[in-house]
Amino acid sequence: MSATHAQGGVYPPKDYVEPASMPANIPHVDEVGATSGPLKSASFFIGAYCKEYNEDFMLCKNENRDPGHCLKEGRKVTRCAIDLITKMRENCAQQFDAHWDCLEKKNQEFYLCRKPERKLNACMFEKLGLTKTIPGSPPGQTQIHEVQNPIYKPIQK
Repeated sequence: MSATHAQGGVYPPKDYVEPASMPANIPHVDEVGATSGPLKSASFFIGAYCKEYNEDFMLCKNENRDPGHCLKEGRKVTRCAIDLITKMRENCAQQFDAHWDCLEKKNQEFYLCRKPERKLNACMFEKLGLTKTIPGSPPGQTQIHEVQNPIYKPIQK
């Protein structure tokens, strides 16, 4: 394969790797290692489970917009997300896989994947005690993912 694209662009023959290492005072953390489907499926649970770390990170970002200023707080958020996704895989793997696979196939639309989402939500509550709550939802109203007869439904053919 040539390093030159048909339109004249030049691409290096290998992936780019950042040559600079992280500073020694920044603790190492692995990457989450998940694509958009699993992350979106787990997003509300990550928000609840990692709330304290997320809030610390956002407060830090408000203090100083320098990207290096909040690396430690960001690492804590990443570790927490990895921890939760690991627990989801250990306790609700089948339901988790079914939900994020549906999201992948249905253009990342939650409303098209309510059946597997309900099964995942039930498993997460039963095994980990976590519930899906959408922040900013009107108080006293049923959460959108719990509505039994939603207006927006997949098109039936």
